[in-house]
Amino acid sequence: MKGKNEQRAGLLYGVGAYGMWGIVPLFWPLLKPSGAIEILAHRMVWSLAVVGVALLVVRRWAWIGELARDRRKLGLISVAAATITVNWGLYIWAVNNGQVVEASLGYFINPLVTIAMGVLLLGERLRPVQWIAVATGLTAVLVLAIGYGRPPWISLILAFSFATYGLVKKKVNMGGLESLAAETAVLFLPAFGFLLWLTATGASTFTAGGAGHGALLAATGIVTAVPLICFGAAAIRVPLSTLGLLQYLAPVFQFILGIVYFHEEMPPERWAGFALVWLALSLMTWDALRNARRNRVLAAKLLATAAAAPAPAAPEAATQQKIT
Repeated sequence: MKGKNEQRAGLLYGVGAYGMWGIVPLFWPLLKPSGAIEILAHRMVWSLAVVGVALLVVRRWAWIGELARDRRKLGLISVAAATITVNWGLYIWAVNNGQVVEASLGYFINPLVTIAMGVLLLGERLRPVQWIAVATGLTAVLVLAIGYGRPPWISLILAFSFATYGLVKKKVNMGGLESLAAETAVLFLPAFGFLLWLTATGASTFTAGGAGHGALLAATGIVTAVPLICFGAAAIRVPLSTLGLLQYLAPVFQFILGIVYFHEEMPPERWAGFALVWLALSLMTWDALRNARRNRVLAAKLLATAAAAPAPAAPEAATQQKIT
């Protein structure tokens, strides 16, 4: 019963995390007239404040000393901080410039980009269905490029930056809260310095927009940290395959918001491109679930074989038989 309750809680945490990431396009327009870079700087600064409070509550500080002594990890954290800066900044700009649908495409194709990077950088081998899914994804990008009259560069940069971020995070191997704290600590000084410069030049909107606007900018830390904390709680309670399926909630919500709420255009060629992306993701998900099921069956057979095998004779019993 406890295991089922844990899984149910994990599922709720996962839906909450990806659901919040899915509706976040509703938040960024509230921060106008702040520009994307100013919003990004506030997000970095206030995120560090929020995760700092969270770390105080859970009393997890030992990792800081370990990280400070590990130059390789520090370097990887810096790379992760740089790539997530590009991702966050471009996403905010895209939403506030009427490109929510194209931004959602970036997170739809992100799993395909992750697989491609695994092949190119890590030498991983793909199963036939995975090759078909990647090829279908590439075809979708070409169709969308024709439809847009240009490559969908917002989608591609978002997908590649987030895939790179995920790859680096895998190598760093830190908890979500600790990792976010380290990344925002790396980003804090340049972000805070930029905000001070805006204030000195009279270009800051933090106080000029009134107390309500300042509170919304400060809330960027909560908007960043809360979904990540929920994701961390889900990751330790539900299987990876379940998380893999839940990750599609965010771009689905973003896509629906882009069409229904922001009224972005979807000509036929754009629908065709998205349909190909969804086909590729369906193939990849089906193959992953089939492979996971096959592995479970194989593991069960191996356990059954091991249980049915006769136990080796004890040394004393073997010696007694020889004497007899």
